[in-house]
Amino acid sequence: MTELVFHPGLVLIVGALLLAPLRGALRSAAVVALPLAALALVWQVPDGAAWQLRWLDYTLTPLQGDKLSRLFATIFALMAAGGGLFALGQKSRVEVPAAFVYAGSAIGVALAGDLVTVFVFWELMAVGSTLVLWSQGSGTSYRAARRYLMVHLLGGVVLFAGITGHIAQTGNVAFTRMAPDSLAQVLILIGFLINAGAPPLSAWLPDAYPEASWSGTVFLSAFTTKTAVYVLIRGFPGTELLIWVGLFMVFYGIVYALLENDMRRILAYSIVNQVGFMIAGIGIGTEMALNGAAAHAFTHIIYKALLLMSAGSVLMMTGRRKCSELGGLFHTMPLTTVCGTIGALAISSFPLTSGFVSKSMVSQAAADGHLLAVWLALTAASAGVFLHAGIKFPWFVFFQKDSGLRPAEPPASMQWAMVVFAALCIGLGVWAQPLYALLPYAVKYEPYTWGHVVTQLQLLLFSGLAFFVMLPYLKRTLTITLDTDWLWRRLGAAAAQAVTRTVNQGRKAFDASWSHTVTTLMAAAERRYGPDSRMARPWSTGTMAFAVLVLLLGYLLLYYL
Repeated sequence: MTELVFHPGLVLIVGALLLAPLRGALRSAAVVALPLAALALVWQVPDGAAWQLRWLDYTLTPLQGDKLSRLFATIFALMAAGGGLFALGQKSRVEVPAAFVYAGSAIGVALAGDLVTVFVFWELMAVGSTLVLWSQGSGTSYRAARRYLMVHLLGGVVLFAGITGHIAQTGNVAFTRMAPDSLAQVLILIGFLINAGAPPLSAWLPDAYPEASWSGTVFLSAFTTKTAVYVLIRGFPGTELLIWVGLFMVFYGIVYALLENDMRRILAYSIVNQVGFMIAGIGIGTEMALNGAAAHAFTHIIYKALLLMSAGSVLMMTGRRKCSELGGLFHTMPLTTVCGTIGALAISSFPLTSGFVSKSMVSQAAADGHLLAVWLALTAASAGVFLHAGIKFPWFVFFQKDSGLRPAEPPASMQWAMVVFAALCIGLGVWAQPLYALLPYAVKYEPYTWGHVVTQLQLLLFSGLAFFVMLPYLKRTLTITLDTDWLWRRLGAAAAQAVTRTVNQGRKAFDASWSHTVTTLMAAAERRYGPDSRMARPWSTGTMAFAVLVLLLGYLLLYYL
């Protein structure tokens, strides 16, 4: 170690393990205090290497600070605190400790200065997030956790192979900018993109996240994909391929969210959509674009958590999750309705919300780089975001035709968590300078110009008009959306069952054939050597004497010859 500094991620991980025996008010205080302590420690990490140690022939840097790592570590710690407050009423004794291990591991990735440390915390994130999903306790969540773990173990194996190859080629473990110009770097990039929810494995996210508990989905929304955004900013800025990967994710998320009936699956698909904006910005690679990707990751964690808090509150109080079963909840859940609507406006980049001051930076970077096709695609995608998350989610859950449900507001801790995050959405939208000051590069951008505001309002108003014109076609029914997870949930399962049947049939045929052969041999032996065989019959004395004589004669012949 070069300086005595506590590692914020390790503090949160170790503290999470100590939560298990705590009960009552002491546990509630620890749930909120631990992430806040980690947040304070994040700001004690100096620029440059704070921890260094020798491992084999390499120098590892488990703790290193700069503006980019501090930005992501800050929002991860804030998210852990807000999620912990929201989950104070969670009965599961596993979920919150697992979520804190998950959050601490994400902070560990953000503050890692070498690829070995990145990989260790990366895999620990997979363990923590799987436990968050599994802790929901249902058969559905258990099966989803298994599928989730398989995808992330695959990503971990690919990442491990890439890191091993990179170290063998370069002899360097430092986590710095790379280019996908060798197999090792390509494998590292693929490992990062799997966690980002990039195609063709994007379906792992909407498959898994909605199966967590009402509070577990809030935690899951924040760390895995945004940690992937961080490592892509750190490792592969300006990689042109990422522009097209990001654009695919943007429209993929919109299309599936518009088709979806489950409110939490709508919001899960919108995570893929929003991460697509960030990855496109990383692919553009200019300082403006990278600032925009980092700022959008920061604001996205807040407003997406707020949206999922409102959805989780509805799920907890009604037991319903499908839009076709909800509606009219604003009558008895006004606070949840207001907070959910603020989150919906923020994700739509409505002026005076946090999304407006972050997402517009990516579009502006595309315009500054004379990337007309990219700018047009991002602009069209912004309209699509308002359709599926800005209007569809709050309309069908809170405002559509009355479902007759009259749930009360959720418990006070959940309400406070929503209010805090709603205030952050508005506060950062009104006063963006504190956020801009955290970004890795100097910000020379003013979001509130007449051109930006008017253009965005026109876009949103047109999208809103289109939504209500097409409302008869958008009304949800009890449908199931098929995604690429069909390949492993249906085709893969059917193939495994077919192989199992074939193996079982082959084994049965072999067993039957072997049994028949053994039975035949036993019958032949019985006939020859059984109690009724010739060998078992009694012989006369003369016959026995003759047999002995023959045996002795044979022996003498063999002996003398």
